[in-house]
Amino acid sequence: METSLDKTGGRSLLASVDWVVVAIYLILLVCGWFSICGASHEIGDTNFFAWDTRTGKQLAWIACSMVLGFFLLMLDDRYFDTLSAPAYWAMMLLLLVTPFVASDIKGSYSWIRLGSVSIQPAEFAKCTTALALAKLIDQYGFTLDKPRNLAKAAMLVLLPMVLIVMQRETGSALVYLAFSLMFYREGMAGSILFTGAAAVAYFVVGIRFGETMLPGTRTSVGEFAVLTMAWLFTTGMVRVYAPSSPHARRLLVWGGTALLAGLCVSTFIVPFDIAWVLIAISVGAAVYLAFQALDERWRHCLLISVFALGSVAFLYSSDYVLNNVLEPHQQGRIRVLLGMENDITGEGYNVNQSKIAIGSGGLRGKGFMNGTQTKLKYVPEQDTDFIFCTVGEEEGFLGSAFVLLLFLALILRLLWLAERQATTFGRAYGYCVLSIFLFHVFINVGMVMGLTPVIGIPLPFFSYGGSSLWGFTLLLFIFLRIDAGNKTKKR
Repeated sequence: METSLDKTGGRSLLASVDWVVVAIYLILLVCGWFSICGASHEIGDTNFFAWDTRTGKQLAWIACSMVLGFFLLMLDDRYFDTLSAPAYWAMMLLLLVTPFVASDIKGSYSWIRLGSVSIQPAEFAKCTTALALAKLIDQYGFTLDKPRNLAKAAMLVLLPMVLIVMQRETGSALVYLAFSLMFYREGMAGSILFTGAAAVAYFVVGIRFGETMLPGTRTSVGEFAVLTMAWLFTTGMVRVYAPSSPHARRLLVWGGTALLAGLCVSTFIVPFDIAWVLIAISVGAAVYLAFQALDERWRHCLLISVFALGSVAFLYSSDYVLNNVLEPHQQGRIRVLLGMENDITGEGYNVNQSKIAIGSGGLRGKGFMNGTQTKLKYVPEQDTDFIFCTVGEEEGFLGSAFVLLLFLALILRLLWLAERQATTFGRAYGYCVLSIFLFHVFINVGMVMGLTPVIGIPLPFFSYGGSSLWGFTLLLFIFLRIDAGNKTKKR
């Protein structure tokens, strides 16, 4: 196999590698290994390097990941473009086979056992999906502002998500939503991103306040708030896309008048369900905009009409999804997160113990290997999904802030590298990488602190496990090799 050393020389390649990212990577590896030492160390055990200990295994995987990173840097960067499609489809086949050959591990069928170790293909699928997306977007004339092209890119993301859900790994599947940031950078309409954010707001508000009644009416606060947001969002989108037209003003005046009249009747004459008034406002706005789209041949008007109707449909389907589609433990986690339940001995136990561990660390922490919550094993999964609570307990606020600043520096550096790429392939892949890192850090740290749902995803370079470590290493060093290749070609 021809390597980049044959073409550019070792000195040229080494000078082109972004050593800032490599340095941050190495620091995170070191900090992660010491955190695993604190989380998995047994009282009285002084051997950190034995293979039968988690610290020993993690050290071996770290060594392998460093070798893997060096090997990736030695490859010609053109291989990643050429092999992106075959690698993607081979990984999809592996994901399809996995639930049929994997063992049941805590209800998940996502781990394939190879001798004394197990691998999780879903961790490597993120890399092949990112490469396939970059290859697709790099095609001549391909832009994501065209619905057909956006559908093609979305299918590349949805396929691994579906296959991973089949393995009962919902958390790993949700990571693929991070690619939406790259889609936005490469031309996807901002309204699509806004629609996703609106859906999250609808779900949270609708579920959280679904059982609280609005005074003087027979409507829940959740219904009232979400339907009001849907009407205001619809009006605002019309205002943004047609600032000179009277449509937004009409929708605001008509809707406000109808809502005020309904509230007055319900409060002072006879109480009734105000939701029907708000539904009528949304449906009326959708019909009005649909007619305007036909009359003026304005596509945005039709899409906003669909948004108005979809908002109403989403509100009433979200309750069904929560109670009939999600697993009982997932329902409990969402209710605990939203403050609807305070189950500190059930679904809220992990998060409650994690917050106790972080809070007990104070400003400077209890010191390495001195965490009481950690040593007494109060926090489940404390060396995998909840590894950050070990950092908080042993290193305190200062140590936690240092780790978060390292991740921030890594993500900002990757953003800078992605923007300087000379090719669409390099830029798109770079945005995929930084999006995945951003999603993992934000969700993992958030769930440890009780700010986001517990979906069971690792903290990059900290959580125990070889699959996640190698997966993140693949993502990072492939991008570093692509960036180095761009720099050497400019010389």
